[in-house]
Amino acid sequence: MREEIKFNADEQLCKYINQWRDWLLKERLYSQHTIDAYSRDLAIFLQKCSPDNRVDLSRLKGYEVTDFRRFLSERAAQYIDKSSLSRELSSIRSFFKWLDVNGVMKNSAIGVISSPRKAKILPKALDVDDAFEVLNEVADVAKNKWLGLRDKAIFTLLYGCGLRISEALNLNVGDITADSEFLRIKGKGNKERIVPVLPIVWQSIDSYLQKNPYKHDIGTPLFVGDRGDRLSPRVVQRQMQKLRTRLGLVDTLTPHALRHSFATQLLAEGVDLRSIQQLLGHSSLVTTQRYTDLQTENLQKEYHRAHPLDKK
Repeated sequence: MREEIKFNADEQLCKYINQWRDWLLKERLYSQHTIDAYSRDLAIFLQKCSPDNRVDLSRLKGYEVTDFRRFLSERAAQYIDKSSLSRELSSIRSFFKWLDVNGVMKNSAIGVISSPRKAKILPKALDVDDAFEVLNEVADVAKNKWLGLRDKAIFTLLYGCGLRISEALNLNVGDITADSEFLRIKGKGNKERIVPVLPIVWQSIDSYLQKNPYKHDIGTPLFVGDRGDRLSPRVVQRQMQKLRTRLGLVDTLTPHALRHSFATQLLAEGVDLRSIQQLLGHSSLVTTQRYTDLQTENLQKEYHRAHPLDKK
């Protein structure tokens, strides 16, 4: 039985809260679990608004930027992580926006408040030896030879060209050939970019196509499943999961790590950030700069591992 969520609000405000919750359910099609989470966030906010008295519309209308920031500071002081704080602010914004759109009340101050910045998560990447081991072993975890050749071709393409999984699986037969020195990729936001193609990438794809039992005419999906349909990303993820177990790699490793490995290893060999940005299709150089942080983190680990003074 679900615990009742109590709001520190007067009768009129409670009526609007119930209407907002009903809108989340019927118009936004949110699950009951999500609605309850939003409601608990709002309940916490209303309690902080006025611990001793029930909150009414005039109290919410008069809430200023400093009041919202004070609320976030108090929550942060209770060791609430930034992701939870962002969700709480999103829930409060949703209610205030609903009140505004429905002509009940308007408060512009909440629009000034920025969500707390989440901690920067560095991309996971394989070192060179692990990357080659993945490419060498991936064919062996498939249930037959042609599927193994397919998986090896995909992983070689991800690592050799720095593609996203979706970009690789959206390719059609003819997009890349023996004469291809470059590959035209349509990435996020339908933005196109050109990436160089190493001979080993085409050789791997050609080996797969020669054993593919399905028709692969120009324009048909390049990578297909065992029924001949365009391959799902979930299949590639499962194959990486099998490899993790087989090779004893970290549980967080995904096929996307091959794209990250492509970037970090180019950076380690002296390729400039702007060129890597273009190869990856990042719209902002800030996104690409994460790999500099990752390289620094790896250097620090190697330093502590190798320096004699750190072994004492």
